Formats: sequence, C-alpha cells, structure tokens
Amino acid sequence: MTALVTDQVLDPAAFEAPLAASGAVVTFVGRVRDHDGGRAVVELEYSAHPSAQQVLEDIAAKLGQEALGLSVAHRVGTLRIGDVALVAVVATAHRAEAFEVCARLVEEVKHTLPVWKRQLFADGTDEWVGAC
Repeated sequence: MTALVTDQVLDPAAFEAPLAASGAVVTFVGRVRDHDGGRAVVELEYSAHPSAQQVLEDIAAKLGQEALGLSVAHRVGTLRIGDVALVAVVATAHRAEAFEVCARLVEEVKHTLPVWKRQLFADGTDEWVGAC
C-alpha cells in the first residue's frame, strides 16, 4: 500500500507497476483541466493541512483491506494544465471489485483529504475550492 501527499510530479505508471501481477488493476488519474464552470483555468495551486499525509494513509489503510493492493497520491503546490493532481490505483482479483473500490477511494479522498485548491483563471481572477 502506498499513500503519498507530495509536491513532486506524479507518474501513474510508477504507482501501477508494483500491482501489475495482481489480476484486475484499475487506475484513476486526475489531471488539471483548462476549464471550470465555463471559465478558462490557467493553473491550480493545491495547499494541504499538515495532517493530510496521515489522513491519506488512513483512507488507504481502510480501503486497502478490500484490495490485493492499493496506491494513492495527491500532489500539492502549483500545477499547470494537464499535470497529474491525483493518482489512485486499486488491484483486486476481479474487475468489478477493482472499479468499485477505486471509485470509492477517489470519492473518499475528494471528500476527506484536507487539501484546498486555488484556481487561477485566464481573466486574472481566482477562486478557492474546498476551503472551509
């Protein structure tokens, strides 16, 4: 099991490789898109609470009990369009389980991980997403 909050570039293949012999491997890659709500996005800045690493480890440990292997990583810092922000990889014996656990993993990360996103728009404005 791997759980990582990092400011380094995320390579999905590096998270998939250790799980390749597991049977069914499902990978979700969340990339920075160039739009949101009809507005052109230029870049994102992700900020994490100091507890983010532990929270991600807890999420991975909980859902990892349902898988043969699991890896999840979230990037922080400044990301450009197309950069990988989130990688979630789940390996199980059968595809239906892998898809289901991976979907729940992504949703749990999205709703629980204390990471906030500042979107910078082409018109010079910005917006915080997920800020309390």
